[in-house]
Amino acid sequence: MARVRLAVLLSGSGSTLQNLLDRIGDGRLDAEVVVVIGSRREAFGLERARNAGLPAIAVARKDYASVEAFNDALHQALSGYDFDLIVMAGFLSQFQLRGRYAERVLNIHPALIPAFCGQGFYGEKVHRAVIESGVKVSGCTIHFADDQYDHGPIILQGAVPVLDDDTPATLAARVHALENELYPQAITLWAAGRLRVEGRRVRVVP
Repeated sequence: MARVRLAVLLSGSGSTLQNLLDRIGDGRLDAEVVVVIGSRREAFGLERARNAGLPAIAVARKDYASVEAFNDALHQALSGYDFDLIVMAGFLSQFQLRGRYAERVLNIHPALIPAFCGQGFYGEKVHRAVIESGVKVSGCTIHFADDQYDHGPIILQGAVPVLDDDTPATLAARVHALENELYPQAITLWAAGRLRVEGRRVRVVP
């Protein structure tokens, strides 16, 4: 199996990117990051990419009057690189597939989709909503992206308990630790050709 080439889209600190880079570095993930694109110039994830010697490109959402114009710029930036898979790693803007990347874009969300997801549900807001709802279980979801927020066929999910004394920060820490395990697994399954999309369902095949 050839090493999978990744384009990473992010908006914030880049902790998910760092996890992928760490696992690539120690051999746990057979992949290569070829470009990192941030939707905010100040995103620390871009600095992490530069520190790792990777191309780091800012395509700032605020510079564009519409989602369409922003995506024009995103697609133009991506067109300069040879990659197999797009990995959204805390990317808070809408990415339009435009028929080019079907089943080639993964997203991760810090809750169990279809709960606590959609536009405006990100970061601490998700975990606060989970706690306030009174649910006893949360977790994370890795899914194929489509043209809607936090939508598309689900690849993997993992669960963590919601404890009586949880704060958004303590719950986020447990969910993030789970994300660090599951995202590389999903990338590896994709690279091995083991994911079969059947409508809204994804089967993992031998």
